[in-house]
Amino acid sequence: MTEMKKFRSGFVTIVGRPNVGKSTLMNALVGEKVAIVSNRPQTTRNRIMGVMTREDWQMVFLDTPGIHTPRTKLGNFMMQSVREAMDGMDGMMVLVDATQVGEHDRAIVKEMASKKVPKVLLLNKIDLLQPEKLLTLIASFADCGYDAIIPISAKTGDGLEQLTKTMAGKLPEGPKYFPDDMMTDQPERLIVAEMIREKALLHLRDEVPHGIGVEIMGMNKESDDFMEIHATIYCERDAHKGIIIGKRGAMLQQIGTEARHDIENLLDLHVNLKLWVKVRPDWRNRMDDLRTLGYDNK
Repeated sequence: MTEMKKFRSGFVTIVGRPNVGKSTLMNALVGEKVAIVSNRPQTTRNRIMGVMTREDWQMVFLDTPGIHTPRTKLGNFMMQSVREAMDGMDGMMVLVDATQVGEHDRAIVKEMASKKVPKVLLLNKIDLLQPEKLLTLIASFADCGYDAIIPISAKTGDGLEQLTKTMAGKLPEGPKYFPDDMMTDQPERLIVAEMIREKALLHLRDEVPHGIGVEIMGMNKESDDFMEIHATIYCERDAHKGIIIGKRGAMLQQIGTEARHDIENLLDLHVNLKLWVKVRPDWRNRMDDLRTLGYDNK
């Protein structure tokens, strides 16, 4: 009688400094957009889970905010999310941007080398790097204490097959934690709010994006194929409110139109998205506001 192949599973935390491509990587591995992406540092504010399931194994990825020195209570929440994502993890992916590796990256790589779990160092964005520079970079991380150093491009998919094979081979025997068709534990309301924030990050400039939060006021399904969604975009200054709304409402309309497209793809419904903009001074340092917007470690 042939012995059944044992199932493997585990929780794998993705860490790195801000804007190195952690969310892009998780979306690519999972095969769906479960985390928003922008070229703004600190786009990810919560711990976000993505699930990758195959016949013999299941990897549960935990995408984390970029490691940075917090300056607000929101920043403290973000760093607490990173610490919590490391509790009970079965593996770790440490991500650096291969095109601009600095002292902060190397400090993170060194710190995470002490974690007593299987771990890989990922050199991301190799599609933007000359081969000889990549070889020099790999050599500079020799003997760094990781199970593997893998060059990848989360954007193009280069190296992801090797990454998946390497990490899957290091998973412990375990149960299937989530159904085959489940790709994230994020509530729909939170995903919708994040999609709206993503479009604001995409179009707004200077310091405005960092002071933006989105609250879903209502999601009402009017029929089998139609939903009305009301959301409020919060900012910290009156001047920022004017920028978000734009001349004759043009900026707010653009944010809403692009967000609605993504939300309709997510929900597989026609959506009427209504947006408002309100000023909440210094909300990033106000615990009541942080909880309202879903940033609460309790």
